[in-house]
Amino acid sequence: MIITRTPLRISFAGGGTDLPSFYREHGGGAVASAAIDRFVHVLVNEKFDRSIRVAYSRTENVERLEDLQHGLVREAMRSVGVREALEIHTIADIPSEGTGLGSSSTLTVGLLNALYAYRGILKDPAELAEEACRIEIEHLRGTLGKQDQYIAAFGGVQYFDFHPDGTVRVSPIPLTTSDREAMSDHLSLYYTGITRRAEGILKQQSSRTGENREALTRIRDLAGAARSALLHKDWPALGSVLDEGWQLKRGLTSGISTEAIDRAYGAAKAAGAWGGKITGAGGGGFLLLLHPPERSRQIADALSPMQRFPVRITPEGSRILFVGR
Repeated sequence: MIITRTPLRISFAGGGTDLPSFYREHGGGAVASAAIDRFVHVLVNEKFDRSIRVAYSRTENVERLEDLQHGLVREAMRSVGVREALEIHTIADIPSEGTGLGSSSTLTVGLLNALYAYRGILKDPAELAEEACRIEIEHLRGTLGKQDQYIAAFGGVQYFDFHPDGTVRVSPIPLTTSDREAMSDHLSLYYTGITRRAEGILKQQSSRTGENREALTRIRDLAGAARSALLHKDWPALGSVLDEGWQLKRGLTSGISTEAIDRAYGAAKAAGAWGGKITGAGGGGFLLLLHPPERSRQIADALSPMQRFPVRITPEGSRILFVGR
């Protein structure tokens, strides 16, 4: 039996520039992001017969790999070379789809880590991230970027360069434990109660890359501004970066924001938040806010009845928790 734990993520700036439609054609992309202490656990265990059982929000029992409906599991097993006699369970700390915290890519990375460990193979974070990208973008033909797979594999606080040739440069942002704790004290996530599939929004956004080039170039620049603010532990400046990025992101395509989201964001700023954004592609999921710790209560009151999720930054990427029989 193998159990892995892989973190979800928040991104501060640069989202959208990790899409191939931008970084391949417009000089590369950049994202600043961080792993958080909300996880996806994957359990892989040998099955007594030759069939495959996969338990997630539903349960599948199939005789052949090709019959699996869960595309990520099917393609990960195929990629690793495990085709039968396997039981897989996945457990997420938050809703497993449509929350904007990178859960699908987190699952893919954690699953690959578990399947390779099951075969007695250890992969480094870059290998896990790149293979997860291949599965999601090439094999399953998804419209998505590369930031989620890389932050899930590496963890911590990172600055990613997405080069036009498809390679990725990973640059850790050096923060001490006390720095991470201080930053965490300034962060809140509020659940909008809306889940949505990112695919539709990202397809629209990708198709409008040319007309949005100027805004996306500025969004890419904001990733560098976020890195600078993180290095200087300048949390108000980081909040301003999030605020500018959100205003730009709202204009990229329809569906990224709604009247309800705009009202909630305005209320949070009026209550003392420096800035924030809807996580992921937009349209729902979680509202990420950066604020003085002493304004937490006022912001929570302003956003009631939305549920607040305090989050902490975690230095760990995907890891193997347990190996046994």
